[in-house]
Amino acid sequence: MHIGPDGDESIERAVRDGGGEPAALDDADALVWLDWRRDRFPALPSSVRWVQLPSAGVETWMPAIDRDGPLFTSAGGVYAVPVAEHALGLLLAGVRGLATYARATSWVERDDRTLEGSTVAIVGAGGIGRALIGMLAPHDVDVIAVTRRGRPVAGAARTLAADGLADVWSQADHFVVAAPATGATRHLVGAEQLRAMPDHGWIVNVARGSLIDTDALVAALQAGEIGGAALDVTDPEPLPDGHPLWTAPNALITPHVANPPGAMMRHLAERVRENVRRFAAGEDLLAPIDPDAGY
Repeated sequence: MHIGPDGDESIERAVRDGGGEPAALDDADALVWLDWRRDRFPALPSSVRWVQLPSAGVETWMPAIDRDGPLFTSAGGVYAVPVAEHALGLLLAGVRGLATYARATSWVERDDRTLEGSTVAIVGAGGIGRALIGMLAPHDVDVIAVTRRGRPVAGAARTLAADGLADVWSQADHFVVAAPATGATRHLVGAEQLRAMPDHGWIVNVARGSLIDTDALVAALQAGEIGGAALDVTDPEPLPDGHPLWTAPNALITPHVANPPGAMMRHLAERVRENVRRFAAGEDLLAPIDPDAGY
């Protein structure tokens, strides 16, 4: 099993703990790839049957994935807890007015809402969404979970299939976007969806910037159509200096830091260890990438 492009002590230990042994790429039957950039990805020898990627979002990797080639697995679900924690922080900061108060230079009180008693829709209730549901439980909120097929999600008051998403925008107070980025989900949230949201509603995006139409969002914020937006991801990204989202009083931007680097390798090592064990035992691997679905 090869670890590339550079070795990492915690990943090497995880490979050995899972029953594997680090090896040169030409001698390996699997590759654990630790670089988020696809341009450094090597040509694979025919012996490689499995590739573990470091990222949960894999839209940039899809051109490299062939159904007839080795199995690719993502880090889907690996970073769920830290990202969900960040989403909760953004949601609370928005709903409780912290984004506005942090910019204030004088003592101005507002009549802000509370998260308690509200309805929160999680669009894309996968690993991150499920972790967030547990974190929302003490806040006495009703959760609407939106998943691809609409199978019940533990802790959610209701679960909707993706084809029923059009109805959710008028049924919740606040929204957390955690869906995968594919061709089908580009601009999942546009002018129509924003208009359907309540005027006090906050939308949080911890997935990919392309899921929200940025121009439509800026227009909705400027018109006061929604309460605000809290974004850890943007389109374009990085968000350019001088962009209107930086100065919008009802917007809160963090620079794609929901998954802090300090915890990243620790969480990834846990996934590598388990998938190496499964690979050695001939079991199904966690988070296989479906080339047709795009994630």
